[in-house]
Amino acid sequence: MEESDGRLKAYLAQHPRMMGVLFTMLLFLSQVGVAVASTSGGTTPGP
Repeated sequence: MEESDGRLKAYLAQHPRMMGVLFTMLLFLSQVGVAVASTSGGTTPGP
């Protein structure tokens, strides 16, 4: 695992713009997860 961490760090050091892309994807996917969870129906919030 340390070898892959080192390769990832080296790749991101050579391609700093990719760090922003990965961060944006992380934010997008976390928001999609919240939206899907809230529309799936299971429970209704409130009284």
